[in-house]
Amino acid sequence: MSCDVPLKPIKPKQTTQTNIEINTAEEKKTMSSTMVRRAMPEFKMEAYDSQTGHYTTVSSEDYKDKWVAICFYPADFTFVCPTEIAAMNAKYDEFQKMGVEILPISVDSKFSHKRFVETEPVLAGLKLKMGADTTQQVSRDFGVLIEEEGVALRGRFLFNPDGICVAQEVQADSVGRNVKFLRQIEAWQHATTTGEVCPAGWRPGKRTLPVNTDAEKMTGRVGDYITIEEILS
Repeated sequence: MSCDVPLKPIKPKQTTQTNIEINTAEEKKTMSSTMVRRAMPEFKMEAYDSQTGHYTTVSSEDYKDKWVAICFYPADFTFVCPTEIAAMNAKYDEFQKMGVEILPISVDSKFSHKRFVETEPVLAGLKLKMGADTTQQVSRDFGVLIEEEGVALRGRFLFNPDGICVAQEVQADSVGRNVKFLRQIEAWQHATTTGEVCPAGWRPGKRTLPVNTDAEKMTGRVGDYITIEEILS
């Protein structure tokens, strides 16, 4: 799977009566429809630290008690992937001000990551560590690995400091994701801190819904608190 070929459907594996029980058990073990509200899978892998130019390791323990966005992408040396990584890097200082770490991951090796960063012009000045999921197990544990092709879908998972996934986005490879998910992080941090909930399109300074104090009054009367014009503004 790469950015330069037409999108193809994933073919389900063929099963027979003799192996259906084995396949079913494997699917239960490795596949999940969502990571949301689940704990971050434990992992440890080699990585390339583009800021220092050295190889290193990264693990789930590194992100304990932190906000972190784990961002899977299909492969180095493709077309859409470097634009996503570069966009996240351009907003890296904003992520840092919000206390958010960013970890891009693909199944490529740390050696590939190093060469990718050194040769791709749009990645000049990259500050991010890049995880090398060479065993494909981390991608599998997050539910984004395409087994037949040995690469990951574009999966982005936001974890809170308790290590719980609060948001995810998974899509195919031909269209890059929007770095404006910064707004989503701001909303989650506000909701976590205040106990209030954030309506569609919320950003700092806009009205929230104080269900932590006015739940009974608000039930069936959300329109008394906020209008569609405010939501879309």
